[in-house]
Amino acid sequence: MTDDTGIRIRPADASDADAITALFLASRAAAMPYLPRLHSDEETRWWIANIVLEQCRVWVAEQAVTGAALGFAALDGGRLEHLYLRPDARGRGIGASLLDEVLRHHPDGPLSLHVFQRNTAARAFYERHGFRAVPGSAGTGNEEGEPDLTYRLHPVDTR
Repeated sequence: MTDDTGIRIRPADASDADAITALFLASRAAAMPYLPRLHSDEETRWWIANIVLEQCRVWVAEQAVTGAALGFAALDGGRLEHLYLRPDARGRGIGASLLDEVLRHHPDGPLSLHVFQRNTAARAFYERHGFRAVPGSAGTGNEEGEPDLTYRLHPVDTR
């Protein structure tokens, strides 16, 4: 699907592992510089290729003309596992388009996700899209040891 901004969202496949890995690493470094770097680039690529792309439904947002990856979203059942944008792609509606694609493929909800408490930009994004926070963990539920929140969107809350 290509929108009027020249962005295409399509299902990801194994050939997208390198681009998704680069995007994931760049996004986390720019948006959450406080996170510890726990894995090498090679370990992260293996995880993207063998876990994320194998176990989740993944979509890539890309420039329709160049095919450059701008963002991705990964859905595992009723949980949005990942929604990341290239740092220079933020603020252009690409995250909203990826979230709409996820919701289109998960219309009966509820949908949940986890966000680090300090990631105020992501929290504001999900709240603008109708997600509501419920208590998370003090960092015991993630390998970064970072306090997080769980967000939920129920079917009656969707657009």
